[in-house]
Amino acid sequence: MRALPSWLLVAALALPPGPAPAVRAEEAPPAAAETAPLPVQEVAPGIFVHAAPYALAARSNAGAIANAGFVVGTEAVAVIDTEGSLAAGRRLLAAIRARTALPIRYVVNTHVHPDHVLGNAAFVAEGATFVGHRNLPDALAARAGSYLQSNAPLVGPAFAGTRIVPPTLLVEDRRDLDLGGRVLRLDAWPTAHTNSDLTVRDLATDTWFLGDLLFVGHVPALDGRLAGWIAVLRRLKAEPAARVVPGHGPAVVPWPTAAGPIDRYLATLETEVRAMVREGRPIGEAGEAAAGEAKDWSLFREFNARNATTAYQELEWD
Repeated sequence: MRALPSWLLVAALALPPGPAPAVRAEEAPPAAAETAPLPVQEVAPGIFVHAAPYALAARSNAGAIANAGFVVGTEAVAVIDTEGSLAAGRRLLAAIRARTALPIRYVVNTHVHPDHVLGNAAFVAEGATFVGHRNLPDALAARAGSYLQSNAPLVGPAFAGTRIVPPTLLVEDRRDLDLGGRVLRLDAWPTAHTNSDLTVRDLATDTWFLGDLLFVGHVPALDGRLAGWIAVLRRLKAEPAARVVPGHGPAVVPWPTAAGPIDRYLATLETEVRAMVREGRPIGEAGEAAAGEAKDWSLFREFNARNATTAYQELEWD
Protein backbone atom coordinates (compact mmCIF):
# COMPACT_ATOMS: atom_id res chain seq x y z
CA MET A 1 0.00 0.00 0.00
CA ARG A 2 1.52 3.26 -0.93
CA ALA A 3 -0.41 5.84 1.00
CA LEU A 4 0.03 3.28 3.77
CA PRO A 5 2.35 0.41 2.81
CA SER A 6 0.33 -2.80 2.65
CA TRP A 7 2.22 -4.40 5.50
CA LEU A 8 1.23 -1.49 7.75
CA LEU A 9 -2.48 -1.61 7.05
CA VAL A 10 -4.12 -3.37 9.93
CA ALA A 11 -6.17 -5.68 7.79
CA ALA A 12 -3.00 -6.81 6.08
CA LEU A 13 -2.67 -8.51 9.43
CA ALA A 14 0.93 -9.45 8.96
CA LEU A 15 2.73 -6.68 10.73
CA PRO A 16 6.35 -7.61 11.30
CA PRO A 17 7.21 -8.74 14.81
CA GLY A 18 8.07 -5.82 17.01
CA PRO A 19 8.79 -5.10 20.64
CA ALA A 20 5.92 -6.02 22.89
CA PRO A 21 6.32 -3.94 26.01
CA ALA A 22 3.10 -1.97 25.63
CA VAL A 23 0.22 -4.38 25.49
CA ARG A 24 -2.51 -1.98 26.49
CA ALA A 25 -3.92 1.07 24.79
CA GLU A 26 -5.03 4.05 26.84
CA GLU A 27 -7.48 3.22 29.58
CA ALA A 28 -10.95 2.48 28.33
CA PRO A 29 -13.96 4.46 29.40
CA PRO A 30 -16.59 2.45 31.24
CA ALA A 31 -18.71 0.29 28.95
CA ALA A 32 -21.77 2.14 27.80
CA ALA A 33 -24.98 1.05 29.43
CA GLU A 34 -26.39 0.52 25.96
CA THR A 35 -23.82 -1.04 23.63
CA ALA A 36 -25.19 -1.63 20.15
CA PRO A 37 -24.94 -5.37 19.45
CA LEU A 38 -23.11 -6.53 16.35
CA PRO A 39 -25.63 -7.89 13.84
CA VAL A 40 -25.52 -11.68 13.79
CA GLN A 41 -27.42 -14.40 12.00
CA GLU A 42 -28.25 -17.89 13.19
CA VAL A 43 -26.63 -20.13 10.57
CA ALA A 44 -27.55 -23.40 12.33
CA PRO A 45 -29.41 -24.10 15.59
CA GLY A 46 -27.55 -22.31 18.36
CA ILE A 47 -24.78 -21.00 16.09
CA PHE A 48 -24.58 -17.28 15.41
CA VAL A 49 -22.19 -15.44 13.07
CA HIS A 50 -21.38 -11.82 12.42
CA ALA A 51 -20.49 -11.45 8.74
CA ALA A 52 -18.10 -8.50 8.63
CA PRO A 53 -17.78 -6.08 5.71
CA TYR A 54 -14.82 -6.24 3.34
CA ALA A 55 -12.90 -3.34 4.83
CA LEU A 56 -9.73 -2.20 6.53
CA ALA A 57 -9.85 -1.22 10.18
CA ALA A 58 -11.17 2.33 10.57
CA ARG A 59 -13.04 4.60 12.92
CA SER A 60 -16.24 3.79 11.07
CA ASN A 61 -16.07 0.09 11.94
CA ALA A 62 -14.03 0.07 15.21
CA GLY A 63 -12.00 -2.83 13.83
CA ALA A 64 -14.99 -5.14 13.37
CA ILE A 65 -13.74 -6.38 10.00
CA ALA A 66 -13.54 -10.17 10.48
CA ASN A 67 -16.24 -12.78 10.85
CA ALA A 68 -16.86 -13.78 14.45
CA GLY A 69 -19.41 -16.03 16.08
CA PHE A 70 -20.65 -17.90 19.10
CA VAL A 71 -22.12 -21.29 19.88
CA VAL A 72 -24.74 -21.83 22.58
CA GLY A 73 -24.88 -25.13 24.44
CA THR A 74 -27.21 -26.18 27.26
CA GLU A 75 -24.77 -25.03 29.94
CA ALA A 76 -22.47 -22.44 28.38
CA VAL A 77 -21.36 -20.41 25.38
CA ALA A 78 -18.18 -20.46 23.30
CA VAL A 79 -17.08 -17.36 21.38
CA ILE A 80 -15.07 -17.82 18.19
CA ASP A 81 -12.91 -14.75 17.47
CA THR A 82 -13.58 -11.35 18.99
CA GLU A 83 -12.95 -8.63 16.36
CA GLY A 84 -10.31 -5.89 16.36
CA SER A 85 -10.84 -3.69 19.42
CA LEU A 86 -12.30 -3.69 22.90
CA ALA A 87 -15.28 -1.71 21.60
CA ALA A 88 -15.97 -4.25 18.85
CA GLY A 89 -15.61 -7.09 21.33
CA ARG A 90 -18.16 -5.41 23.58
CA ARG A 91 -20.57 -5.24 20.67
CA LEU A 92 -20.12 -8.97 20.12
CA LEU A 93 -20.73 -9.56 23.83
CA ALA A 94 -23.92 -7.47 23.57
CA ALA A 95 -25.08 -9.67 20.68
CA ILE A 96 -24.54 -12.75 22.85
CA ARG A 97 -26.39 -11.28 25.80
CA ALA A 98 -29.31 -10.37 23.53
CA ARG A 99 -29.74 -14.11 22.94
CA THR A 100 -28.65 -15.95 26.08
CA ALA A 101 -27.74 -15.37 29.72
CA LEU A 102 -25.65 -18.56 29.86
CA PRO A 103 -22.04 -18.13 31.04
CA ILE A 104 -19.34 -17.66 28.44
CA ARG A 105 -17.05 -20.60 29.14
CA TYR A 106 -14.57 -20.28 26.27
CA VAL A 107 -13.19 -17.67 23.89
CA VAL A 108 -11.44 -19.36 20.97
CA ASN A 109 -9.07 -17.45 18.69
CA THR A 110 -8.59 -19.02 15.27
CA HIS A 111 -5.19 -17.34 14.75
CA VAL A 112 -2.97 -14.42 15.73
CA HIS A 113 -4.25 -11.58 13.54
CA PRO A 114 -5.52 -8.43 15.28
CA ASP A 115 -8.96 -8.35 13.71
CA HIS A 116 -9.61 -11.75 15.33
CA VAL A 117 -8.06 -11.26 18.80
CA LEU A 118 -8.07 -7.63 19.92
CA GLY A 119 -11.63 -7.84 21.22
CA ASN A 120 -10.65 -10.51 23.76
CA ALA A 121 -10.54 -8.05 26.65
CA ALA A 122 -14.31 -7.61 26.43
CA PHE A 123 -14.68 -11.16 27.74
CA VAL A 124 -12.20 -11.15 30.63
CA ALA A 125 -14.82 -10.08 33.16
CA GLU A 126 -17.03 -12.93 31.97
CA GLY A 127 -14.57 -15.42 33.45
CA ALA A 128 -13.99 -17.11 30.10
CA THR A 129 -11.05 -19.41 29.38
CA PHE A 130 -9.11 -18.21 26.33
CA VAL A 131 -8.17 -20.95 23.88
CA GLY A 132 -5.73 -21.00 20.98
CA HIS A 133 -3.19 -22.86 18.89
CA ARG A 134 -0.04 -23.95 20.72
CA ASN A 135 1.92 -21.27 18.83
CA LEU A 136 -0.49 -18.44 19.59
CA PRO A 137 1.03 -17.15 22.87
CA ASP A 138 4.47 -16.64 21.31
CA ALA A 139 2.98 -15.19 18.13
CA LEU A 140 0.96 -12.66 20.12
CA ALA A 141 3.90 -11.75 22.34
CA ALA A 142 6.07 -11.04 19.30
CA ARG A 143 3.50 -8.73 17.71
CA ALA A 144 1.69 -7.15 20.65
CA GLY A 145 3.41 -3.79 20.45
CA SER A 146 3.09 -3.53 16.68
CA TYR A 147 -0.57 -4.49 16.68
CA LEU A 148 -1.57 -1.98 19.32
CA GLN A 149 0.56 0.86 17.98
CA SER A 150 -0.62 0.38 14.39
CA ASN A 151 -4.31 -0.18 15.07
CA ALA A 152 -4.84 2.61 17.60
CA PRO A 153 -4.66 5.50 15.09
CA LEU A 154 -6.74 3.61 12.53
CA VAL A 155 -9.59 2.79 14.90
CA GLY A 156 -9.36 6.00 16.91
CA PRO A 157 -11.12 6.58 20.25
CA ALA A 158 -12.94 3.24 20.07
CA PHE A 159 -9.56 1.53 20.50
CA ALA A 160 -9.18 2.82 24.07
CA GLY A 161 -8.62 0.01 26.56
CA THR A 162 -7.77 -2.57 23.92
CA ARG A 163 -5.11 -4.98 25.13
CA ILE A 164 -3.61 -8.34 24.34
CA VAL A 165 -5.23 -11.27 26.12
CA PRO A 166 -3.34 -14.49 25.29
CA PRO A 167 -4.76 -18.00 25.53
CA THR A 168 -4.20 -20.13 28.60
CA LEU A 169 -5.70 -23.33 27.16
CA LEU A 170 -3.62 -24.48 24.20
CA VAL A 171 -4.41 -26.93 21.42
CA GLU A 172 -1.42 -29.08 20.52
CA ASP A 173 -3.24 -31.19 17.95
CA ARG A 174 -6.92 -31.75 18.75
CA ARG A 175 -9.08 -30.83 21.73
CA ASP A 176 -12.82 -31.07 22.43
CA LEU A 177 -14.71 -28.40 24.37
CA ASP A 178 -18.01 -29.28 26.05
CA LEU A 179 -20.74 -26.63 26.26
CA GLY A 180 -23.31 -29.01 27.73
CA GLY A 181 -25.04 -31.21 25.19
CA ARG A 182 -22.75 -29.74 22.55
CA VAL A 183 -19.14 -30.51 21.74
CA LEU A 184 -16.79 -28.32 19.73
CA ARG A 185 -13.80 -30.04 18.11
CA LEU A 186 -10.70 -27.87 17.75
CA ASP A 187 -7.86 -28.78 15.40
CA ALA A 188 -4.45 -27.12 15.25
CA TRP A 189 -2.89 -26.94 11.78
CA PRO A 190 0.69 -26.67 10.48
CA THR A 191 1.83 -23.25 9.27
CA ALA A 192 -0.49 -22.10 6.50
CA HIS A 193 -2.27 -18.72 6.58
CA THR A 194 -0.29 -18.12 9.80
CA ASN A 195 1.66 -20.32 12.19
CA SER A 196 -1.31 -20.41 14.59
CA ASP A 197 -4.31 -21.55 12.54
CA LEU A 198 -7.07 -23.33 14.42
CA THR A 199 -10.42 -24.63 13.19
CA VAL A 200 -13.57 -25.20 15.25
CA ARG A 201 -16.23 -27.75 14.31
CA ASP A 202 -19.60 -27.98 16.04
CA LEU A 203 -20.30 -31.71 16.05
CA ALA A 204 -24.02 -31.27 16.65
CA THR A 205 -24.68 -29.40 13.39
CA ASP A 206 -21.48 -30.17 11.47
CA THR A 207 -20.76 -26.46 11.18
CA TRP A 208 -17.05 -25.75 10.70
CA PHE A 209 -15.40 -22.42 11.55
CA LEU A 210 -12.30 -22.27 9.33
CA GLY A 211 -11.00 -18.88 10.39
CA ASP A 212 -8.74 -17.29 7.80
CA LEU A 213 -7.83 -20.60 6.25
CA LEU A 214 -10.82 -19.68 4.09
CA PHE A 215 -11.38 -16.25 2.53
CA VAL A 216 -14.45 -15.70 0.37
CA GLY A 217 -14.64 -12.49 -1.66
CA HIS A 218 -11.90 -10.77 0.36
CA VAL A 219 -8.50 -11.52 -1.18
CA PRO A 220 -6.44 -13.89 1.00
CA ALA A 221 -3.67 -12.46 3.18
CA LEU A 222 -0.53 -14.61 3.37
CA ASP A 223 1.37 -14.46 6.64
CA GLY A 224 2.61 -18.04 6.93
CA ARG A 225 3.74 -20.37 4.15
CA LEU A 226 2.18 -20.48 0.71
CA ALA A 227 3.02 -24.16 0.21
CA GLY A 228 1.71 -24.91 3.68
CA TRP A 229 -1.58 -23.13 3.02
CA ILE A 230 -2.10 -24.99 -0.23
CA ALA A 231 -1.40 -28.29 1.53
CA VAL A 232 -3.72 -27.55 4.46
CA LEU A 233 -6.47 -26.38 2.13
CA ARG A 234 -6.16 -29.66 0.26
CA ARG A 235 -6.65 -31.55 3.52
CA LEU A 236 -9.62 -29.40 4.50
CA LYS A 237 -11.30 -29.93 1.15
CA ALA A 238 -11.10 -33.69 1.63
CA GLU A 239 -13.29 -33.44 4.74
CA PRO A 240 -17.03 -32.92 4.11
CA ALA A 241 -19.01 -30.50 6.24
CA ALA A 242 -22.63 -29.41 6.23
CA ARG A 243 -21.52 -25.77 6.13
CA VAL A 244 -18.45 -23.68 6.86
CA VAL A 245 -17.87 -20.21 8.28
CA PRO A 246 -15.01 -18.33 6.57
CA GLY A 247 -12.81 -15.82 8.35
CA HIS A 248 -13.89 -13.21 5.80
CA GLY A 249 -16.93 -13.48 3.58
CA PRO A 250 -20.58 -14.49 4.00
CA ALA A 251 -21.67 -15.85 7.37
CA VAL A 252 -21.84 -19.37 5.99
CA VAL A 253 -20.91 -21.01 2.68
CA PRO A 254 -21.20 -24.50 1.16
CA TRP A 255 -18.26 -26.86 1.39
CA PRO A 256 -16.02 -27.66 -0.43
CA THR A 257 -17.44 -25.51 -3.24
CA ALA A 258 -16.47 -22.32 -1.45
CA ALA A 259 -12.80 -23.31 -1.57
CA GLY A 260 -12.63 -23.04 -5.36
CA PRO A 261 -11.64 -19.35 -5.68
CA ILE A 262 -9.03 -19.34 -2.91
CA ASP A 263 -7.58 -22.58 -4.23
CA ARG A 264 -7.22 -20.98 -7.65
CA TYR A 265 -5.72 -17.77 -6.28
CA LEU A 266 -3.07 -19.53 -4.19
CA ALA A 267 -2.16 -21.86 -7.07
CA THR A 268 -1.87 -18.91 -9.46
CA LEU A 269 0.30 -17.02 -6.99
CA GLU A 270 2.59 -20.03 -6.59
CA THR A 271 2.89 -20.66 -10.34
CA GLU A 272 3.64 -17.05 -11.26
CA VAL A 273 6.03 -16.35 -8.40
CA ARG A 274 7.94 -19.57 -9.12
CA ALA A 275 8.30 -18.41 -12.71
CA MET A 276 9.68 -15.06 -11.54
CA VAL A 277 12.23 -16.76 -9.30
CA ARG A 278 13.24 -19.11 -12.10
CA GLU A 279 13.67 -16.21 -14.53
CA GLY A 280 15.78 -14.30 -12.02
CA ARG A 281 13.39 -11.37 -11.75
CA PRO A 282 13.99 -9.23 -8.64
CA ILE A 283 11.71 -9.37 -5.63
CA GLY A 284 10.66 -5.80 -6.33
CA GLU A 285 8.69 -7.08 -9.31
CA ALA A 286 6.90 -9.80 -7.34
CA GLY A 287 3.83 -7.63 -6.81
CA GLU A 288 2.92 -8.16 -10.46
CA ALA A 289 2.15 -11.84 -9.78
CA ALA A 290 -1.48 -13.02 -9.92
CA ALA A 291 -2.58 -9.68 -11.43
CA GLY A 292 -5.19 -11.54 -13.47
CA GLU A 293 -7.04 -12.35 -10.25
CA ALA A 294 -7.71 -8.70 -9.40
CA LYS A 295 -11.25 -8.59 -10.78
CA ASP A 296 -12.40 -11.44 -8.55
CA TRP A 297 -11.37 -10.14 -5.12
CA SER A 298 -12.13 -7.21 -2.84
CA LEU A 299 -9.09 -5.37 -1.40
CA PHE A 300 -6.85 -6.94 -4.03
CA ARG A 301 -4.59 -3.90 -4.37
CA GLU A 302 -4.15 -3.66 -0.61
CA PHE A 303 -2.96 -7.25 -0.15
CA ASN A 304 -1.75 -8.93 -3.30
CA ALA A 305 1.65 -7.25 -3.56
CA ARG A 306 2.51 -8.24 -0.03
CA ASN A 307 1.28 -11.79 -0.63
CA ALA A 308 3.51 -12.05 -3.69
CA THR A 309 6.54 -10.67 -1.85
CA THR A 310 6.02 -13.13 1.00
CA ALA A 311 5.65 -15.97 -1.50
CA TYR A 312 8.83 -14.88 -3.33
CA GLN A 313 10.84 -14.94 -0.09
CA GLU A 314 9.59 -18.47 0.57
CA LEU A 315 9.98 -19.90 -2.92
CA GLU A 316 13.39 -18.47 -3.79
CA TRP A 317 14.84 -20.97 -1.29
CA ASP A 318 12.54 -23.82 -2.27
